[in-house]
Amino acid sequence: MKIVLLSGGSGKRLWPLSNDIRSKQFLKVVQNGAGEAESMLQRVYRQMQEAGLDADITVATSITQVEPIRGQLGDKVSVVVEPERRNTFPAIVLAAAYLYFEKHCSPEETMIVLPVDPYVGEEYFKMLECLDMAVQDGVADIVLMGVRPTYPSEKYGYIIPAKLSGSLGKGEEILPVVEFKEKPDIHMAQKFIDKGGLWNCGVFAFRLSYLMSIVQTMLEYGCYADVEHQYGKLEKTSFDYAVVEKADSVAVVAYNGEWKDLGTWNTLTEVMDEKPTGDVAVSGDCVNTHVINELEIPVVVMGTKDMVVAASPDGILVADKVQSSYIKKYVEDRDLRPMFEERSWGEYTVLNISVDGGGKRAVTKKKLVQAGRKIEETKHQHHLEVWTVLSGRAVISVQGRKHEALAGDTFTIRRGVAHSLQAEEDVVLLEVQIEEDGD
Repeated sequence: MKIVLLSGGSGKRLWPLSNDIRSKQFLKVVQNGAGEAESMLQRVYRQMQEAGLDADITVATSITQVEPIRGQLGDKVSVVVEPERRNTFPAIVLAAAYLYFEKHCSPEETMIVLPVDPYVGEEYFKMLECLDMAVQDGVADIVLMGVRPTYPSEKYGYIIPAKLSGSLGKGEEILPVVEFKEKPDIHMAQKFIDKGGLWNCGVFAFRLSYLMSIVQTMLEYGCYADVEHQYGKLEKTSFDYAVVEKADSVAVVAYNGEWKDLGTWNTLTEVMDEKPTGDVAVSGDCVNTHVINELEIPVVVMGTKDMVVAASPDGILVADKVQSSYIKKYVEDRDLRPMFEERSWGEYTVLNISVDGGGKRAVTKKKLVQAGRKIEETKHQHHLEVWTVLSGRAVISVQGRKHEALAGDTFTIRRGVAHSLQAEEDVVLLEVQIEEDGD
């Protein structure tokens, strides 16, 4: 069994904490059993470790999310990078080609694909073994995991199963699938629930050879690079539409445990501690109010009810919890350059962007490089950089020369000059990027 986690998202529904790079799976707003903050990505990986499923995990993602993944999980997982964003079908195809050609997996191996950010209980991951068993037993070409609905919802697709056809060794029901319904209205959703319909939670299991045989009808390839280079030829659509709805043999295993889609502030706050985060003062008469402040200025909230207040370098949100579900339409057309990013070496915040009379930009960033981590050697062709160390200790290399860097030290790095930084302890530095003449 090989597990592929799909990591995507545009970061609009949980703005301003999330953005195009820092999607919801990277937000450290939930807590583990020890009361420590962790992201949904870290939570899922921890749960898979506890279930003994962390031996060989691959994450399929875009280039902008590689750094946050490495920053939170290090080298514990393999990462497949999409050449461009083209929805879940091309991403799963690329991951399958990676497993087949680069990992040298058997064509008969079970490949299980699931989202990177489900909020679920332990039983969810134990069910993956049931999906593997069903695939290997030849129950169906594709086996899905369906969640038993708790209410009629327009937000989810529905899997409509036939009558009970069998069970796995542990007693889990295997149901043949007769149809899918994508996000019906409330009236139809209730009808589907009455018929035994299950929420589609985006989990797919199949033999690697099954998907590769489909890909053969679309592309000519002999190695992973061939698939990667032809990525743009694959239809920009979901795996549900491209494969599942066209399949002749589909079954579903029902999951009865905890499952929540934390895609909006309204649902995310259901699993968050109500204790304010950051430099925050909240009056005692506030009711059901969550406040998160990532800025270095105070936020005061008074007399609110059923509210979410979130402040980050990307912006400030003050919203009724129910209304917060509709935030996407208010931010999707804005030119929202990410002002905060996690990287494999730490994180940075954009403090200021200025443009002079000649149109040249200067960008000021505050960077945190964690102890023992490194900003790898690089060269910039379009700007110079000025680094001022605010705290900590590091070794900074400029054009091959190493310098011990302490608080107060400043380094000017011209464009085209190779430079790197090795943090010996947590280092905070101010970086100013300035475009030079000739750009």
